[in-house]
Amino acid sequence: MDLSDVQDIFFEECLEGLDVMESGLLRLDASTDVEEINAIFRAAHSIKGGAGTFGFPEISAFTHVMETLLDEMRDGRREIERIAVDLLLESVDVLRGMVDAAQNGGEADPERVTDVQGRLETLLSGEATPAAQTAEEPAPADSEPSAEAPAATAEPAAAAPTETPIAGWKIFFAPGPEMLVRGNEPLRIFRELGKLGDMTVTADLSDLPGLDQLEPRQCNIKWTIALKGDAAENDVREVFAWVEDECTLQIERMGGADTPAATAATPTAEAPPPAPKKEISAPKPSRKKAAVSAASQSKAAPNQTNKAKDGGSIRVGIEKVDELINLVGELVITQSMLTQVSEQFETPEGGSIELLRDGITQLERNTRELQQSVLKIRMLPITVSFSRFPRLVRDLSSKLGKKIELKMEGEQTEVDKTVLEKINDPLVHLVRNSLDHGIEMPADRVAAGKPEMG
Repeated sequence: MDLSDVQDIFFEECLEGLDVMESGLLRLDASTDVEEINAIFRAAHSIKGGAGTFGFPEISAFTHVMETLLDEMRDGRREIERIAVDLLLESVDVLRGMVDAAQNGGEADPERVTDVQGRLETLLSGEATPAAQTAEEPAPADSEPSAEAPAATAEPAAAAPTETPIAGWKIFFAPGPEMLVRGNEPLRIFRELGKLGDMTVTADLSDLPGLDQLEPRQCNIKWTIALKGDAAENDVREVFAWVEDECTLQIERMGGADTPAATAATPTAEAPPPAPKKEISAPKPSRKKAAVSAASQSKAAPNQTNKAKDGGSIRVGIEKVDELINLVGELVITQSMLTQVSEQFETPEGGSIELLRDGITQLERNTRELQQSVLKIRMLPITVSFSRFPRLVRDLSSKLGKKIELKMEGEQTEVDKTVLEKINDPLVHLVRNSLDHGIEMPADRVAAGKPEMG
């Protein structure tokens, strides 16, 4: 299976997902509805899963850290704070650069990627945010705190031995009814798990129906997997990231190297009868390449991607497509009517000439409406250009130290796609100039009798 065409679709969806994340983060505050955070999380999750499927582990790993932070926000485990939102917005910029580099065969700025990912992990790691840590930095200047510093660092070192006895992980994996239909392959999952350690897989065939009831597109097998080694839990979960919404998954830590059998009695892996169970070793790599959810798209996708390579692609509202289809149907009916009239045509006195004229008039009307409808497909709301302004205003106002409120009107006005492409840069230039030169500093505005907010 040649994935190059499907990769083009993946990159296009990545860019759309990044736009969703950016616009959502710009609206994010303490009063934000949880569904808004869910939309941002889903966009990050899709990018992470797609990147892992298509062989971009750096993008997948970076997005996973963002996803973890967003997950804590949507679950209420973390408050929505400006420092976290700003860092996530910066992460979107970094991720956009990584996607662009992967798409065009370049390389993202490794130092910036490492820096931003490190700050995300610092924010996730514990009680102190990066800002809090910088506020506490002057403390070591005092001799007494510096003397206590080794003792503080010694505590985590003392706790480390609790991690060392880990023998590995016990995993219960039961695919859902739609997992195979969506193109996800359990053997690929086992192959990736096998790279993390010594793996033993036990298949539970108790739910396997007879041949007369077998549905080949459903997976009726469940597995219990013993993965021995020092793999981190995040690495194990990463293997299942693409299917975690399509399966039952339980991951438990093994107690020790000498007690792997004890974990078989856990409630999550209800031991099936001995007969239907079959011990298998880690499967050999399949000759088939990894199937992806994008494969569920229509077979016309390669044609769409070819058009995208030539002149870009646009998303069209379904109501416009329906209108176009209806008009084409009317055109076909009119053509059929004219054909029948021509077959019955005898003499002008028979009245057929009037029917012919009526048909031609109707054909002209339908053709004109069809032309207008087709032209509408190229029309896009100007909000496609306006959508970049909230981020621009947010960043520049913070940089300039100005208080600015952005108001936009007429975002749904439709213009031709070509016009949008040509006015993007001039509009950005106008907005930048407005921020730089059109709005004064807050103190100057107050002194001039104006509101502090421009």
